[in-house]
Amino acid sequence: MAQNNIIRLLSDGHIIPAPRNYEDFKYALSHSSSPSVSLLFGDINILPELLAQAREHKKRVLVHLDLLGGVGKDKAGILFLVRMGVAAIITTKPQLGKIAREAGMIVIHRLFMMDSEAIKTGVNLLKGYKPDALELLPASVPSSVITELADLTGLPILGGGLMHTKEEVQQAINSGLTAVSASKRELW
Repeated sequence: MAQNNIIRLLSDGHIIPAPRNYEDFKYALSHSSSPSVSLLFGDINILPELLAQAREHKKRVLVHLDLLGGVGKDKAGILFLVRMGVAAIITTKPQLGKIAREAGMIVIHRLFMMDSEAIKTGVNLLKGYKPDALELLPASVPSSVITELADLTGLPILGGGLMHTKEEVQQAINSGLTAVSASKRELW
């Protein structure tokens, strides 16, 4: 899928709401104009209801697989999510990303940018599969890192974490990020 299409599926602007609890999830559904919500909480027992609510609001749920309880972190777990109607996952695990891509899901690979070695490690993790986008944490990484990863991978670069104000979000976008996922309601 083309980069611009992926970004349009995920965000109508620069913010993807990333609720950490049910109250924030409901708020994101009714107050955010984003076509997607990045789910950073939950388990297999409440996921069907969350997906149904999102569909009612014509929103796509991006499931952070590493934070979803009760779903096996394997092929069977991925295929279960596909059958439930999950369109996209976020993961730090390349093997799960590869399985999800093969199953037709949108995959956002999350990378933690702690130092310059993380760039090499991140690129090496992507050998053998190509996600639809990368999400860098924190979103405040230097523009040179964003540019380098975009050049090395050819992927849209998202950011997440440590965004507290609209000005910080705008700085992150100005640094080269395509969009930012944020847990603060005030940013949605």
